[in-house]
Amino acid sequence: MKNSEITGLSQEELVVRIAEERENLVKLKFAHTISAIENPTRINKVRKDIARLNTEMTKRKAASTSETK
Repeated sequence: MKNSEITGLSQEELVVRIAEERENLVKLKFAHTISAIENPTRINKVRKDIARLNTEMTKRKAASTSETK
């Protein structure tokens, strides 16, 4: 997921997307533990996507608190 796609999401969509990606990460880790998955770099990609989503959410929260002051 690219940053341009992330910035186009609304706050609610960000929350939903983070939950989906976290669930996906748990499933990938579980599948990799049981038997090696075809592409183990997908785990890193999902982790980075979650971090990007969390970063965007933090930016928005910081911007909203600075606007109210």
